[in-house]
Amino acid sequence: MFEHLQSIKQRYGIIGNDPKLNRALDKALRVAPTDITVLVSGESGVGKENIPKIIHHNSHRKHGPYFAVNCGAIPEGTIDSELFGHEKGSFTGASTTRKGYFEVADGGTLFLDEVGELPLTTQVRLLRVLENGEFLKVGSSKVQKTDVRIVTATNKNLVKLIEQGKFREDLFYRLNTVEIHLPPLRERKGDIHLLFRKFASDFAQKYGKQAVRLTPDAVSVLESYDWPGNIRQLRNVVEQISVMEEHRMIDAYTLKKYLPDYQRSLPSVIASESAHFDYNKDREILYKLIFDLKKEIDELRTQIQQPQTPVYLHAPAHDTGENTHESVEIIYPKSDLPADPHYFSDNHHIIEVPHTETESLSLQDREKELIIKALEKHHGRRKKAAEELGISERTLYRKIKQYNLQ
Repeated sequence: MFEHLQSIKQRYGIIGNDPKLNRALDKALRVAPTDITVLVSGESGVGKENIPKIIHHNSHRKHGPYFAVNCGAIPEGTIDSELFGHEKGSFTGASTTRKGYFEVADGGTLFLDEVGELPLTTQVRLLRVLENGEFLKVGSSKVQKTDVRIVTATNKNLVKLIEQGKFREDLFYRLNTVEIHLPPLRERKGDIHLLFRKFASDFAQKYGKQAVRLTPDAVSVLESYDWPGNIRQLRNVVEQISVMEEHRMIDAYTLKKYLPDYQRSLPSVIASESAHFDYNKDREILYKLIFDLKKEIDELRTQIQQPQTPVYLHAPAHDTGENTHESVEIIYPKSDLPADPHYFSDNHHIIEVPHTETESLSLQDREKELIIKALEKHHGRRKKAAEELGISERTLYRKIKQYNLQ
C-alpha cells in the first residue's frame, strides 16, 4: 500500500508524508472502485481538487468523462442551466437547446466544487439526481436519466449552513456518505519545508535561476507560520522570493517580509476541524457597536448644542499654595459662545465645539465602498476580490450588478 500511495503522489504532484494526508489518500483509493458519493472537506488551498481525480482514475469509470464544476463561480440565475441543461426558448437568451453537465457526464464522474454555494432550488434538483438518477432540463417536462458518480467539495461548515437554513439536511446526508478531510498546512509541519524545496526547484527551472534555499532560522520561521492560505499561499510566497530576491540563500529576516502578519500568527489558536469562525455573527456585533456609538455621539452633540445649557466638566482639584481651587471647563457649541469670554473667572476655560455633519453609516454605502476598493486593489480580478471580501464569486457578481459597478 505504501508503494501505491507513493505512485499516486508522484502522478498527481502531491508532496508530503504526513499521516493525515496519507489517510485521506488511502480513503480515496478505497472508495474509488465503488459508486459511493464522496464529500471532500478542508480549508481553501489544501488541494481538494486532487481527490476527485484520484477517485475517478482508479474507478471503473476511468474511461468515461470527468468534469469539474465550480458552483461558486456560476451566477445563481444560470446554475440550473449549467448543471441540467435547458430547452430552446425556456428563458431569454436560450436560442438553442443545451445539454447540462449531468447529461454530458453520463457514465463518468462529476466533481462539484464549493457545493455549499448552491441555491436551495438547485439543491432540490441535485437531491433528485442522487436519489434516482433523474433530472429535468430547464423549461422541459421530460424526465431524463443519467448515470453519474458525484464527488463534492467544500471549505464551509455545512452543518452551520443547515442551522442557518441555507443548506438542505437531507442533501447533506446524501453527499456525506464518505467524508475525506484534507488537513491544513499548519497541521503538516514536517511537509512544509518539503513543499518549499519542491516549489523552489520548479520556479528555478521556470525562470532560469538557481533555486532559493533557506537558512536554519528561516526554516524555523517557515514551519512556525500559520499559513492561512495553505499550499496555495506557500507556492505564491516561494514564487515571489524566487523572482524578487537577488541572493539565493534566504534568512529569517528576508522570509518574514513575505509572510503577512507574521508576528500575530505565531501564537495563533488553531480551531478544531469541526469549529468554524462565524463571520456573519461577528459582523452583526460590530454593526451594533457602531450604531450604539453613533447614538451616543448624537446624544452628546444634542446636549452641547442646547442654548444656555453649558456642560460642566470638573477636573481634579489642585493646590495653588494658598487655597485649593477646582478648575472647571465649560463646553459650548461654537455658535452659542457667550459674548464676553472674560465673564468667567481665571479657572474657567471655554472650549469651542464646531458643528459637524453626521457621517453616513449606511451599510449599503459601506458595502459598496469595500467592493470598489477590493476590485481596485486586485485590478478588476473578481475571483481575487471575492477572496479578499470573504464572499463567493457568485455573490460578488450579484453585488456588482446591484450597485451598478460594471
